[in-house]
Amino acid sequence: MLREQDVGHRIVVRRRVGVRGGRPVYSDALGELVELTETHLTLTTRQGRLHVPMADVHRAKRVPATRRPTAAAVVELELAADEAWPALTRDRLGDWLLRAAGGWTGRANSALPVGDPDRPLPAALDAVERWYAGQGQPALVNTPLPLAAPVGAELDRRGWDTRPPVLVQTAPLAALTPPTPAGAVLDPAGAVMELAGAVIELAGAPTDDWLAVAAGRKGGLPDAARHVLTAVDQIRFAHVYDAGTLVAIGRGTVTGQGRWLGLCLIEVLPAARRRGLAAGLIGALAQWAGSAGATDAFLQVEQRNGPAVALYRKLGFTTHHTYRTRVAPH
Repeated sequence: MLREQDVGHRIVVRRRVGVRGGRPVYSDALGELVELTETHLTLTTRQGRLHVPMADVHRAKRVPATRRPTAAAVVELELAADEAWPALTRDRLGDWLLRAAGGWTGRANSALPVGDPDRPLPAALDAVERWYAGQGQPALVNTPLPLAAPVGAELDRRGWDTRPPVLVQTAPLAALTPPTPAGAVLDPAGAVMELAGAVIELAGAPTDDWLAVAAGRKGGLPDAARHVLTAVDQIRFAHVYDAGTLVAIGRGTVTGQGRWLGLCLIEVLPAARRRGLAAGLIGALAQWAGSAGATDAFLQVEQRNGPAVALYRKLGFTTHHTYRTRVAPH
């Protein structure tokens, strides 16, 4: 049977689903184990979250992880993420993307080396350094791994620094959308949800209070930040209110030819934590994205952010690939 260390891994469960002719009927389910208690287990499958009472489990075991994503799948997701976080200033080096936004966030101020830069790798990195010097900014390169491992090796040779690893995680949208959390009430348009005494509202633009919470998390909001936050065609800003006070925020975008819901800036103020508000606002954004035609969700989280990684794992997110932001030496 399963043990606590199996949480976060891929499993197969054979469970009893009924009785026919006086004999039990079983069905198999394959997915990631996200919760294991004495009474039940929960796994995320392509069809959504599945809760199985232990009394119905015939057998369960861990199985090998799925194969790492193809290069094409990594490129697709990286481009969807770029579209969801658009830099104010953009240029191209062959297929590579050069991005700047006044230094606000690494993602909007780094080169994305996917595809062919139309020149040898050393010359491409020389051109990246010149471009960022022209912007008056330090040169940064985001290296999706293992896709951009050759780029990383060349940057190692040049003595570039490395920021902490970031997990790019994905989940099927079905795992994030209804069944609605217990006690929640969602309006037919998916714009307002009541949950745990709070109200979750989705809007096409952020309020000043929303921006203030985001500024507190990101260390201010320069003019370029407004562009990064809002310059996406399909976008919703989640505002969570308790007794009229904003207590949590989130941002959702639909990009990548309509496939991907991008989640970011999921922030719950300390006094309102442990009430399920983060999961609730993610569910509201997922319902909106589903109505827009999206089928999958992604987010980016630093590997060292243990509480956030644990929350997203419980919601059904798994790591698609990782990236590291590389910083040119001074």
